[in-house]
Amino acid sequence: MSHLTHEQRTLIEDGLRHRDSFKEIARKIGKSPSTIAREVKKHRARSDKGALGRLTNRCIHRPDCTKCCVCGDIKCSRLCKNCPKCNQFCPKFEERICEKLSVPPFVCNGCREEFHCVLRKQYYIHDQAGKEYHALLSSCRTGATICEDERKWVGEVLMAVIDKNQSVHHIMNTKRNEFNVCEKTIYNYINSGILPHPKRHDLPIAPCRRARKKKGAQHKVDTTCRKGRTLTDFHTYRDAHPDCVAVEMDSVIGRVGGKVLLTMQLLNSGMFLAFLRDRNTAQSVIDVFDRLETRLGTAIFQKLFPIVLTDNGTEFSNPEALEQSCLGNQRRTKIFYCDPYSAWQKGHVENNHLNLRKIFPKGTSFDSLTQEKVNIAVSHINSLIRASMNNVPSITIFEAIYGN
Repeated sequence: MSHLTHEQRTLIEDGLRHRDSFKEIARKIGKSPSTIAREVKKHRARSDKGALGRLTNRCIHRPDCTKCCVCGDIKCSRLCKNCPKCNQFCPKFEERICEKLSVPPFVCNGCREEFHCVLRKQYYIHDQAGKEYHALLSSCRTGATICEDERKWVGEVLMAVIDKNQSVHHIMNTKRNEFNVCEKTIYNYINSGILPHPKRHDLPIAPCRRARKKKGAQHKVDTTCRKGRTLTDFHTYRDAHPDCVAVEMDSVIGRVGGKVLLTMQLLNSGMFLAFLRDRNTAQSVIDVFDRLETRLGTAIFQKLFPIVLTDNGTEFSNPEALEQSCLGNQRRTKIFYCDPYSAWQKGHVENNHLNLRKIFPKGTSFDSLTQEKVNIAVSHINSLIRASMNNVPSITIFEAIYGN
């Protein structure tokens, strides 16, 4: 378990009060010293507590200050530096910060000067730290995982079919490849006002749905898509067909809700491919496969992409449509999936993403890109000389295997 418990936070506070080092505290609770340091710095609480019998004046200019009557009280005859109200009225007030708060242990717990120090203090209090952490944990799991562009698009699609007296269930099944969320999520978005609100009688099932208790999984076009297509099945198939060229496939996202790239890498040559898509949906991936097969022909497509290994993204969750030829009744490829959260299992295409990100940095929008610009970028990547490919560019190896 990675979360700190109430007992562990209590031990942290007790250790700070006894002036134990982060290393000693970490040894007691079985965590690393850096974890303790981050916990203390993130959840320390500010305190205005002064010191008994001492004037609470925190101005950095106090030793040399000669000002008088800054507060406007003409009857006051003493210097402002000897007045507790000086910090509130002086326009040149600069607060002095204790230098010890910038070095471990970052708090005043256990400080020998705590009871006669008038500077602003910071304390680690286990109860408050626990409440702050759980509040942050809850806030991270609330809200809708949909951006503004996706919201507008889904709203327009839904309202168009609802105006024709068609149900949400109907549109979700007839155009299932166009959506990245499930039917239940759509109803929740409508009920919460995130999507345009149709008339109640158009959604007879919506009032019956209970409130969600936890965040649901991403919508899968085919929930059984992994059956017979796991990484183990992939290795078994390759052992039985050693001449098959394996291809790794993934998506690269620019701006959330905007255009995305479908990337592929042929493992025998290192050839890297990228295709621009308007939206990260299952249908957009199917369209790329159909365009490739139409342009290359089924025979060449089967030769280049006989088996494809990809991740568990919703855009790859309709393997039947990806495998079925658009030019006939035969199968054009076979799709397999990595284990969940195991991107390293398709490490070749992931490593080439590093080269792609040098051209299109993470967070940049792909909306202004064209396929021609993507082709130029991919051409540069395929021309790189790498030690892993015996210092021969991928394009040269590809041409040697398949011809110019």
